[in-house]
Amino acid sequence: MCPQPRHSRNRNYKAEFATCRLETVPLEFGDYHPLKPITVTESKTKKVSRKGSTSSTSSSSSSVVDPLSSVLDGTDPLSVFAASADPAATAAVKDSSRKKGDRDQNSIVGLDFEPWTSKRGEILARYTTTEKLSINLFMGSEKGRAGPAAFAVSEKVRTRLEELDDFEEGSQKELLNLTQQDYVNRIEELNQSLKDAWASDQKVKALKIVIQCSKLLSDISVIQFYPSKFVLITDILDTFGNLVYERIFSMCVGDRSVLPDKFSPENVNDTARETCLNWFFKIASIRELIPRFYVEASILKCNKFLSKMGVSECLPRLTCMIRGIGDPLVSVYARAYLCRVGMEVAPHLKESLNKNFFDFLLTFKQIHGDTVQNHLAVQGVELSSYLPLYSPAMDWIFQCISYHAPENLLTEMMERCKKLGNNALLLNSVMSAFRAEFIATRSLDFIGMIKECSEAGFPKHLLFRSLGLNLALADPPEGDRLQILNEAWKVITKLKNPQDYIDCAEVWAEYTCRHFTKREVNTVLADIIKHMTPDRAFEDSYPQLQSIIKKVIAHFHDFSVLFSVEKFLPFLDMFQKESVRVEVCKCIMEVFVKHQHEPTKDPVILNALLHVCKTMHDSVNALTLEDEKRALACLISGFVKMVSFGRDFEQQLSFYVEARSMFCNLEPVLVQLIHSVSRLAMETRKVMKGNHSRKTAAFVRACVAYCFITIPSLVGIFTRLNLYLLAGQVALANQCLSQADAFFKAAISLIPEVPKTINIDGKMRPSEPFLLEFLCNFFSTLLIVPDHPEHGVLFLVRELLNVIQDYTWEDTSDDRIRIYTYVLHLLSAMSQETYLYHVDKVDSNDSLYGGDSKFLAENNKLCETVMAQILEHLRALAKDEALKRQSLLGLSFFNSILAHGDLRNNRLNQLSVNLWHLAQRHGYADTRTMVKTLEYIKKRGEQPDMTHLTELALRLPLQTRT
Repeated sequence: MCPQPRHSRNRNYKAEFATCRLETVPLEFGDYHPLKPITVTESKTKKVSRKGSTSSTSSSSSSVVDPLSSVLDGTDPLSVFAASADPAATAAVKDSSRKKGDRDQNSIVGLDFEPWTSKRGEILARYTTTEKLSINLFMGSEKGRAGPAAFAVSEKVRTRLEELDDFEEGSQKELLNLTQQDYVNRIEELNQSLKDAWASDQKVKALKIVIQCSKLLSDISVIQFYPSKFVLITDILDTFGNLVYERIFSMCVGDRSVLPDKFSPENVNDTARETCLNWFFKIASIRELIPRFYVEASILKCNKFLSKMGVSECLPRLTCMIRGIGDPLVSVYARAYLCRVGMEVAPHLKESLNKNFFDFLLTFKQIHGDTVQNHLAVQGVELSSYLPLYSPAMDWIFQCISYHAPENLLTEMMERCKKLGNNALLLNSVMSAFRAEFIATRSLDFIGMIKECSEAGFPKHLLFRSLGLNLALADPPEGDRLQILNEAWKVITKLKNPQDYIDCAEVWAEYTCRHFTKREVNTVLADIIKHMTPDRAFEDSYPQLQSIIKKVIAHFHDFSVLFSVEKFLPFLDMFQKESVRVEVCKCIMEVFVKHQHEPTKDPVILNALLHVCKTMHDSVNALTLEDEKRALACLISGFVKMVSFGRDFEQQLSFYVEARSMFCNLEPVLVQLIHSVSRLAMETRKVMKGNHSRKTAAFVRACVAYCFITIPSLVGIFTRLNLYLLAGQVALANQCLSQADAFFKAAISLIPEVPKTINIDGKMRPSEPFLLEFLCNFFSTLLIVPDHPEHGVLFLVRELLNVIQDYTWEDTSDDRIRIYTYVLHLLSAMSQETYLYHVDKVDSNDSLYGGDSKFLAENNKLCETVMAQILEHLRALAKDEALKRQSLLGLSFFNSILAHGDLRNNRLNQLSVNLWHLAQRHGYADTRTMVKTLEYIKKRGEQPDMTHLTELALRLPLQTRT
């Protein structure tokens, strides 16, 4: 190499920026705007149909016309093709179309109607028992199995009809002393047996299973479990009804005809109609009333195959059948099931549903009759425990008749309740079923009726709870609100049982928060504390207390008002169980982070939320899941970011110091604190406009020291590296040069500790790409870091090169060479007379050395050292037969020399020629890339002072692959 002192070419950054800037082109806007919607104008003389027919139409213009959909008539061609190719898909499309048609036909029931399925889980959870249960299992015989496949269809039909005519109940096996869970498991087994029998074409066995299950609904030996039993048995009935309907419907779909979505009985073929009649005749032969009623009700929908008026004729008859059921509890659940299937099949037949309800009212007094009282005495059940068993059925019946009902129906119901002596059970169902708006406008009327109710059997506090649930959904008249609260709370506060009290207080707490100020809320909270503190009653009511807290913070988003509620923090003290207390704290912080839009320095808020965050932090232990840690850290970090003392920077730093001591176990919070302190130092610089006084200089050094002390406590290796770099940049920006050097040295000393793999979202990933990214950022910073007067020229770059050299890299990785290439870019930038960028008030090496020859000589030595390492690696790749890697690296090194090197240097010029040949030597170079590169060199050679590139281009041949 010639003895020229420079390897790097001189750069004129301003001129290069000017040549790279996009050309400015004047634009006449007019009506054009790139975001303006396009108007499609469609002019046609023929309309293309799917069958190829044409018809004349006039020209049309529309801003919403899609030219593609007009050809396809709105049909997706892929779906049509897939459906035509796949018979199963065709059947699925037909089935979904049929179900959609059913929904359209019954569109009177909308999404605002709460389905039975949403009540199922609540009933099963609420009505439980510890008593032993019994169940009669059907032991089916093999008589009902299907014959061989070789039988003719007519033979199979005749055999099945004979089996139905010869129907017998079969043998039974009674299982005694079952626990509730065993009972549930047995019912589920029966449900599965029903499906298996149907799938194996044993229709008679399936019917026998359904009949035996229906008989269980006449058993009230364990009366507390009856609502849950009803839910389990009717699940089996629903399954049976759906199987029968789908079977008959499938018989209507032949090779030549397809049953339309909204079919009429005339569309049903004779085979399907005969099978449907056979099912109804067989069910009619069931001797016992209850199974006959339930099984027929389960297939009520099948009447559509027989007659247009089939359902409307069948519903009144089934209603009358229920009159034969003597027990009022069994009767009311039968009426509830009839309402269920009635709303599914014919919701427009409200008259039949109303008749069912009025029948119930006529027999309502049976509940208090001698027969029921004697039965309760035998089982040892109190009336107060018996009456709530009616609630699920009555609530459902009322929901069905009140759905989309006019307001005058509620008035009629209230009059009927008064005639029945304001029966509490009936009144509760009325308030649970009708629209909340109707109930809210009559709140005082309902309160008057509740006062007149008898306490026997159904306590008044449950009525007030139902009223409160309505008032949580709809607002009463403004003038009545305080009177309503006073009347309700007079009853609630007198409750002695803590569980009854908290159930009501939970509901009315929301009403208080919605309509009143912190004064009334504070009174309610104080009363709750008074009732729940004795004998630590709060320990049994954490869900209700937690719900109250959620309602309070949902309505008080201003935390200065919230924490000024005197009894709010004492209320929090009732959460003694750690897991519950942490959940409550999380709820509070979630609301704060979501709704606190302005920074705060209110000492009341800060002290309270620091306590809340400390509670969350202290719950973290070795068993805490990473997701939970991340969620807690996110909430605490959100709080930290919302704390601001304005220009009182010292108070702000004191807060961060305190927060560091309180949240030391959550690394993301410490990271946030470091970022916050770094931002604080930069805000100080902004206020002082870069000209620090003695006081502010000492303050930013304190901020930098905070970061320097905190970073080593972090676990993540790349978190520490990136924060060292960030804090060093902050120190440099604030003219803390020695502190900046300390950060950079710490980062350099940490690089050897980087492991080969790191955990990213639970998966082990190689660390070299992350290290490469960090070092690129580090090099960009090192350009403007001035040399320490006592440590020699480019001392940080030398230390970093030594660490890179000693680091153990993967054998198959070329990242070390890529890093060396980036170091060459850095050294090239450092050799310029004026650097590309600077830090205000900080003299970089271009100002310190001013292009000194000794500095440039040291720079050249480092360049030669790094280039020697790159060339050695390229030679090693040839020995390892890694020729493709050698080609790629050789071309990359060539491009770096072309961009940053002084190619007037003969040795560097010859090296670039050798690298060009090396890249093409074994045929791995991309020809298009090589051509583009050569064109670029020739184009640059046309610029002034770049004629040497033209000469270079002549020495760079393009080799073709042979």
